[in-house]
Amino acid sequence: MARIEGVDLPRNKRIDIALSYLYGVGRKNAVDILEKAQVDLATRTQDLTEQDVAKIRDVIQREYRVEGELRKEVAMNIKRLIDLGTYRGSRHKRGLPVRGQRTHTNARTRKGPRRAVTAKKK
Repeated sequence: MARIEGVDLPRNKRIDIALSYLYGVGRKNAVDILEKAQVDLATRTQDLTEQDVAKIRDVIQREYRVEGELRKEVAMNIKRLIDLGTYRGSRHKRGLPVRGQRTHTNARTRKGPRRAVTAKKK
């Protein structure tokens, strides 16, 4: 099983799909990484040699920010916005959509499950 940046890649998938399991690597970046490492796109993860895995790992470490390093950078960017007191930072802090989406309806992903509003009893 190929292990890159602390993530076990799925065995039966093509390597370009399997690389997208890494945080910060999408399909386009996965194809670019494989071209730079000179690994065939149609290769399955289980069929990779140790040299192929080493080449892929080397390209990722040299040219891309992925997993923990990228998560830390994103978290620091959000923290910076909150500390500056920007509008976007306040939206992050309150758990609301940041990029101008409506919240009257929808926005359930950011707001979480509905909270029941109970009527006053007399």
